[in-house]
Amino acid sequence: MQIINQYKGLRRELYVLLIGRIMTNMGSMIWPMFTLILNQKLGLSAGDIAKYMLLYSIAAFPISLIGGKLADKYNKRNIIVICDAVSIASYVYCALVPLTLTSIIVFALASLFQSVEWPSYDALVADFTTSKDRDRAYSLQYLGANLGLVLSPTIGGLLFNEHLNLAFLINGIAIAVSTVLIFALIKDVHREEDDSVESVYEAAIESDASTFRYLLTNRVVLLYIAICALAETVYMMWDYLMPMDMAAAHGDAGSVLYGTITSVNCIEVVLLTAVITKLLTGMKGPHRMILGQSLILSGYVIFMFLFRSAAMCYVSIIVFTAGEIINTIASSPFLSRRIPASHRGRIISVMSIVCGGVGAVLRMVIGKVYDNDGSRAAWLFVLGLGALILSGLSLMSRWDRRDYKELYR
Repeated sequence: MQIINQYKGLRRELYVLLIGRIMTNMGSMIWPMFTLILNQKLGLSAGDIAKYMLLYSIAAFPISLIGGKLADKYNKRNIIVICDAVSIASYVYCALVPLTLTSIIVFALASLFQSVEWPSYDALVADFTTSKDRDRAYSLQYLGANLGLVLSPTIGGLLFNEHLNLAFLINGIAIAVSTVLIFALIKDVHREEDDSVESVYEAAIESDASTFRYLLTNRVVLLYIAICALAETVYMMWDYLMPMDMAAAHGDAGSVLYGTITSVNCIEVVLLTAVITKLLTGMKGPHRMILGQSLILSGYVIFMFLFRSAAMCYVSIIVFTAGEIINTIASSPFLSRRIPASHRGRIISVMSIVCGGVGAVLRMVIGKVYDNDGSRAAWLFVLGLGALILSGLSLMSRWDRRDYKELYR
């Protein structure tokens, strides 16, 4: 009971955002299957998929910057509602037409508008909390997101072969329900006052102050963004290399296997997020991230050697997910405590751009390795990136203790 009680006493608006995320993710059946759609439905190779994802990332660069600027300047709730409206229309269109590259482009448009709203969504969680409540607030949002995802990937896997259009329609309806809730129930978007020692680094600076100039003078945040770019690349292999390996090893059953594995991922998140959040109380952010990344890489090692066994695919995802939980509940609170509240949206968008750009380029490289040299070589490349991440986190931990002394008192 104490584990559940840790989420009590947060601001009312956070629970509305939680319900919104649950409803949105209950219909999220497309992204988990996106690699399989391009590979199995449209016949694209791993390298071709990576090229299209690179083009998407290039298009997302200015979009993400705009989203961050809007989040810092305008009402964040209204930005979310407007962007969701475009996404809903795009999903409904995709549900009504045959699957082609054109409909995939429309789906990408919906995703781009979700990117525009993400800085607003993430910044609202920070705005609605004081520094001491940040860990449990982000943990709760992550828990809700995965609570909605428990069944949707499995249902998406079942709809994949014959009824993919229905998955698009369900996605649009789910976002519509979430949007109505946020529009109707979130009226107050004022930032929570916080005068604690932990919030000293969140003090607002001039709203027109250069975001890039600020970043260039902050080595910890710069290194963190670089690490996140590599970590995002490594993380996305679970919905890039994994489904292609499963399809190769298990044939037509690969899509259903991957769908159920995605559901196992979400079930584990739902069952263990609150427990892990409680257990890690007191452990500093960099140390949490080192532990999380180590478990993610361990899950990949298991998969790399044993993916031809369906049972071992489940073992690998269980280990991977434990690392994902730890890393996720550490990352957002870590950043929010080290950047000025006035620039949250812009810094989040810059990080999103860097992660997307680096991830797209490296995914294309990994795709070429996969096509030319096979699965084992591609996974070894990924594990090499993982070693760089762990080295970077170790360095960041030392810098962080020196540059943010108040957070270690």
